Amino acid sequence: MTTTQYTTAVAAVSGAAPGSARRAMIDSQLRTSGVNEPYVLGAMARVAREDFVPEALRDAAYIDRALPLGNGRFLPAPTVHGKMLAAAAPKEDDNVLIVSNGSNYFAEVMRPLVGKLTIVDAAEIDNGLPNSPYSLIVIDGAIEALPEALTLALSAGGRIITGQVNKVMTRIVRGTKHAEAVAFDPVADDNVPLLPEFAAPKRWSF
Repeated sequence: MTTTQYTTAVAAVSGAAPGSARRAMIDSQLRTSGVNEPYVLGAMARVAREDFVPEALRDAAYIDRALPLGNGRFLPAPTVHGKMLAAAAPKEDDNVLIVSNGSNYFAEVMRPLVGKLTIVDAAEIDNGLPNSPYSLIVIDGAIEALPEALTLALSAGGRIITGQVNKVMTRIVRGTKHAEAVAFDPVADDNVPLLPEFAAPKRWSF
């Protein structure tokens, strides 16, 4: 998306209060966090974030913090989504899997940027993943352990974007699959909510 297209997309949503909040999200959160890619800003300008949160939280949809979705899940803050989308660098020929936290907001942001997109709930990945292998997998939350099913579903040379728990911190990471394994590189430290389904197994201690 060009800068002109981005400006048009923002203008189209700036008439109402939620649209004004979306513009403030872009100018005061994304840009000030170093997220300036026109395709990221344009994609996040198009999608009404308030439509993907619980009704009681619609007025808080654009604050720069994670929002509770229930069952221990959270919608990551806008800056987290912006950094994840920039790290993903989606392409028109990508076959993408979005591992959902229960809200399909990030999938709708990503959808126009790629060739094919599949959504699967985090709790359902062991039940089979259609349309694999995927050139790009995005987990909409943080993991402590990467499920084997996702490694197997990623194509050779494919990439995976997720949050990763690092001791007491979380960070956004980008992984690439080589020789049947995924190697991760850090992108940015940020507050990415842990998806309960991807917590590491608890170990007994005595």
